[in-house]
Amino acid sequence: MEFYHLKFQTLVIIFATFLPNPLFCSENCNFPAIFNFGDSNSDTGGLSAAFGQAPPPNGETFFHAPAGRFSDGRLLIDFIAEKMELPYLSAFLDSIGSNFSHGANFATAGSTIRPQNTTISQSGYSPISLDIQRVQFSDFVTRSQIIRKKEGFFRNLLPDEDVFSRALYTFDIGQNDLTAGYKLNLSTDQVKAYVPRVLEQFSDVIQKLYGEGGRSFWIHNTGPVGCLPYIMDRFLVTAAQIDKYGCSIPYNDVSQYFNLRLKEAVSALRKKLPMAAITYVDVYSVKYSLIAHAKKLGFEDPFVACCGHGGKYNYNRFAKCGSKKIVNGTEIVIAKSCINPTARINWDGTHFTESANKWIFDQIVNGSFSDPPLPLNFACNRMNI
Repeated sequence: MEFYHLKFQTLVIIFATFLPNPLFCSENCNFPAIFNFGDSNSDTGGLSAAFGQAPPPNGETFFHAPAGRFSDGRLLIDFIAEKMELPYLSAFLDSIGSNFSHGANFATAGSTIRPQNTTISQSGYSPISLDIQRVQFSDFVTRSQIIRKKEGFFRNLLPDEDVFSRALYTFDIGQNDLTAGYKLNLSTDQVKAYVPRVLEQFSDVIQKLYGEGGRSFWIHNTGPVGCLPYIMDRFLVTAAQIDKYGCSIPYNDVSQYFNLRLKEAVSALRKKLPMAAITYVDVYSVKYSLIAHAKKLGFEDPFVACCGHGGKYNYNRFAKCGSKKIVNGTEIVIAKSCINPTARINWDGTHFTESANKWIFDQIVNGSFSDPPLPLNFACNRMNI
């Protein structure tokens, strides 16, 4: 019996090898540029350019200095750029040493889809919401072509006109729209109630970018908010609300609801935008799996931040990563990095370490968690699934 089972498996492998595969029949996109929109999960220097640099030890593992990222090193968007053999994206807001010929990053840490009714000093949320990022992109399209028509050095730092239709448009935003409600003491049901409106605004931005010429969209859903140390620390979570892996059930339930409605919005956009290739990427499942199986994957406690100051999670919202204090007349850093960031999943209570980001990227790059299941380099192709 075992012989026949083995023989059947062999035949399956043979057929899988030689039968036509739509992925291999698809066209490798060779994206010439990336235009990214989002929050701190993909900000490569926008917030730092506008409101001051993310302090050390941010950036210490890869860049060996602060590099506008809220992590010890590279983010998912950096690994995306590497895979496409493009330079790391310069932040649109960063005027120092930026080269936009291969794309631009409009993300800023603290950004939301829905504009907030508070200042950044009041709530910590960026005033550069997704609709503002889209306006910045539109202005970038117009002004870049004006400058390219002129002689001079700067024309070489901007993309050709045809790049905008051939580029990849990436999105990682929505997490802060959920936490903004929690900080206003809204219940999880109340946060869920405004999610449809948030996603209407998201869809509106995608349609406007399509009108500007965008055709290939790579959209990350939101991660498991209930697994973040700062959520566990700041909001009261009872033992009955913790799942078997240590995450908050109610907060993750809201994240999953957001993702369900986001996927529905993406399906609707495919019908409205017939020339668009829209890929929905389930980073929630990947991040949750990483946290749930951290030790099996070679990581330490996923709920203890690498860079922080005290407490159960090594997180203190009044002394975040890089915070300093005057002691006996001398300024010292009190929220330092851990000895080995590569063994940690969480960097600062909110964001992931470079090693965690690399692991996540390795799971999503081949399309295993994508709808349609296309690898990153084939994301310009439209598939009827």
